[in-house]
Amino acid sequence: MRTVNTPFDSIEKLRNSVIQHGPSSNRIYLMKLVRDDHPDIIPDLVKMAEENRYGKIFAKVPSWAVDQFLENKFTKEAEVPGFYNGETDAVFLGRFLKDERQEVPKDIREKISEIITIAESKAGQVTERQDEDDEPPFALRRLAQEDAHTLTKLYAKVFESYPFPIFEREYIVHTMEEDMISYYGAFDEKGNLVAASSAEMDKKAKNAEMTDFATHPDYRGHGTALYLLALMEKDMKERGFPVLYTIARAISAGMNITFAKAGYRFTGTLVNNTNISGHIESMNVWYKKL
Repeated sequence: MRTVNTPFDSIEKLRNSVIQHGPSSNRIYLMKLVRDDHPDIIPDLVKMAEENRYGKIFAKVPSWAVDQFLENKFTKEAEVPGFYNGETDAVFLGRFLKDERQEVPKDIREKISEIITIAESKAGQVTERQDEDDEPPFALRRLAQEDAHTLTKLYAKVFESYPFPIFEREYIVHTMEEDMISYYGAFDEKGNLVAASSAEMDKKAKNAEMTDFATHPDYRGHGTALYLLALMEKDMKERGFPVLYTIARAISAGMNITFAKAGYRFTGTLVNNTNISGHIESMNVWYKKL
């Protein structure tokens, strides 16, 4: 079962831009940069990080803002072409305030590199969904509010910790009601939820993050994530999102291979970035244009 991730990192505004910060991932994450806040928000981020003794500032910014961040000791870690309305690229940047935060043990670095190589060797194997006769092993559908409690139980079974409160029914219901996140599930013959995923939508920028993949330990090995991903992509395409991306655990061979098979392209690794499954891990960025 999960370790209670308390307190969850907070989402709030700095100037008019949206940030997430807190002790869980021990960082500030600049999620949405407002043009009028640039570049004055950069020293604000640094000051806030130093005051809270955070180890990293992680910033996702439009390409037009990159130079000023690079001039302030940020380094480029990844990017997603056409992230904003299919036109402007997003660049993922990191600034480390503690030396140990940017250190990755040699064995982990080698494992991450090996996983990327294996994943890229399988690139595009499922760019089109399998033959019509290739039925998914479980019943798939978009989840509704009545599924929220069961969904939180599955997430609690799979993840020891998570950067967002996906273990809380109220959070799941709220994001459904606001149409911020679409959730998807796979069900066995008895109607038990055995795997799930979600698409976090940015309606203004017309992109969606394919995330929160979880499969019950007793039901792994059936390639269910690929089937869920195909359903999600179909839904997002119908909703008019031209760019999809994911931030996947760098040491998870299965998820990196899943996205590579589905035609996503690897663009970089976010070093020691996110508290997931009990500790801070590096994450890989993959994207796909529909």
